[in-house]
Amino acid sequence: MNRYTRISLICGTAFTGIWIAFGPGVAQKTTTTPPIARYVMNVSTTTGMAGMSGGATSAISMMMGGGGASRETHTVELRLGSRNAATPGAPKADHFPPETAKMGKMLPLVTPTPGTSEPPQSFERPKGRLLLYWGCGAKAGPGQPVVIDFAKVAAGQMPPNLFSTRVPVDQGPNVSNSKTFGWWPSGKGGQQPGRGSTIVGEHRVAGNYTPEIKFNLAQDYMPGITGRASEQPGGATNISWNAVTGATGYYAWAFGAKTDGGNTGDFVWWTSSTMREFGGGLWDWLPPETVRRLIGEKVVMPPTQTTCTIPAEVKAAAPGFLMSSLYAYGPEANFAYPPRPANPATPWKPEWTTRVRFRSNTMWMIGGPDMGDMSAADDTQEAQPKKKCKKKGGLGGLGGMLGGALGVDTGC
Repeated sequence: MNRYTRISLICGTAFTGIWIAFGPGVAQKTTTTPPIARYVMNVSTTTGMAGMSGGATSAISMMMGGGGASRETHTVELRLGSRNAATPGAPKADHFPPETAKMGKMLPLVTPTPGTSEPPQSFERPKGRLLLYWGCGAKAGPGQPVVIDFAKVAAGQMPPNLFSTRVPVDQGPNVSNSKTFGWWPSGKGGQQPGRGSTIVGEHRVAGNYTPEIKFNLAQDYMPGITGRASEQPGGATNISWNAVTGATGYYAWAFGAKTDGGNTGDFVWWTSSTMREFGGGLWDWLPPETVRRLIGEKVVMPPTQTTCTIPAEVKAAAPGFLMSSLYAYGPEANFAYPPRPANPATPWKPEWTTRVRFRSNTMWMIGGPDMGDMSAADDTQEAQPKKKCKKKGGLGGLGGMLGGALGVDTGC
């Protein structure tokens, strides 16, 4: 792990703390006649430094990656919720993927035991200030930045209308909205897709608290994103990317920090939204109809757009480097048994429903080494024996500021 990867981890930890501390709550969709079982399969394609399986709460793992910009990985997350209790015995359910998925014969959907969180989360509330910027353009728009003083927030002085609920988080089944719940990756078996994997084909889910679920998936992983960043005259930064087949829209963000002599300073957060919109669902999975609405509201960029300019004020506020990420929202595949009647007036009581969601994202550093340099540095460090480092001033700046607080050695 090279020093830039360490800084990425530290920056990701701080960003996750900010998001969990101030992000909006979860909103769930409801149906008039709920099925016995609801199943969600989240399918991600990640490139660059990205390595998350879903949602803002995975920001730490997203920043722990590294490797070259050409490295493309796929991850799958499974969530099963049922109105039934397990009979007989303890809850047990398994997902049987096609052999071509190269994920193993079965993926155990583990039910969390009482008293454990799913997934576990912890953070240290940051100190200092958070500066919020938004919109593509060489210069920041009026009213920017919005400044959040964490000391005032701790005292209960939260800025009004900071986050909206217009972009709700829809995780699907979870412990709180299911009588019995199971999820994967659980660490109890199976593996994430490897090279040459395809998820096209028949999938089956069976267990003692769910009807048998079968669906034939025709959609495969979304293509990867190749992101580029270039500094512009005047201090702005242009980011660009390839057009991703199947993308319904794009959303970008950048996060960085500025320190003063190693002391806590300002955190900086920018998003590509034309409006001051930091809705939680923008970090999660958005259905195509929601993406279309947000494109009309200029919150999400249309699929025809492949470039955006980060205002000069953002880089000036975080002069070291910025962690930048781009999301390409994708299609959904929906299945149900029995199928929904063509006539809306016909009563419909499904035994189960399944929603397969697709997304592609990438992450890179603005102001740091390019992805090729980082990959070469990683390979070199892995090939050579590790050396002891003297704890001097370390990297200082962001690494020094947060490394000490989090117990991370940033001195080498």
